[in-house]
Amino acid sequence: MIASERFERAAVLGVAVAEETRRLLRLHLRPAEVGGDGRVVVDVPYPDAAVVAALLDVAAECFGERGGSVEETRQAALETLLQLAELDADAQLGQMAPDGDNVRLSPYKS
Repeated sequence: MIASERFERAAVLGVAVAEETRRLLRLHLRPAEVGGDGRVVVDVPYPDAAVVAALLDVAAECFGERGGSVEETRQAALETLLQLAELDADAQLGQMAPDGDNVRLSPYKS
């Protein structure tokens, strides 16, 4: 496989990961709450929380994201993924966090 094919496949995979993350967040957006810092808190129940955590771990590794904790690293990866997914201004999640920097995950087990 030549380098251009590898980059093309990696790009397709990256977009797929970003879109799946966005789909899962939209699925669990209601009821969303806005924290004191203006960020939207999305509670993601288990087992979707495990999928989102795995997607964020892969994205963090791919993007080279680092943070003081696992959660900070995942948050940085989430912000990058949401930017990659290019949230629509019309989208419900896009209206709440148009720049991708104002969404915070709150995974929980139900």
